[in-house]
Amino acid sequence: MAERISKGKDNRREKGAAAEQAACDYLVAEGYAIKDRNWRRRSGELDIVAELGRLLVIVEVRSRSGSGRYGTAVESVDFRKTRQVRSTALTYLHYTQQEERELRFDVIAIEFDTELNVVSLQHIKGAF
Repeated sequence: MAERISKGKDNRREKGAAAEQAACDYLVAEGYAIKDRNWRRRSGELDIVAELGRLLVIVEVRSRSGSGRYGTAVESVDFRKTRQVRSTALTYLHYTQQEERELRFDVIAIEFDTELNVVSLQHIKGAF
């Protein structure tokens, strides 16, 4: 039974890494500069911190694969998650001494097929 749980966690980690890489590739192609990935502190984690000109963009990456019985990737960004990302972003701004930066929170939602090929990528600017 422990082996089965481990494989599930490995698959989830692999899917998360693939989603974040696809999101970074997309953002770079759109002219964003990636400043940080998986920035962690006690308050939480920021998936991607990017710049577009003078704008600092905090990007929450969400992914789904399979049947969609658990809802879409976009639907998984709930109030708790937005509060956690905002709190961690404030810590990031303070830690990197960028409190005066213009800031935007985006969501990139990625749908995968069973082989982890990107089926769709949706970029929601100013999501929260």
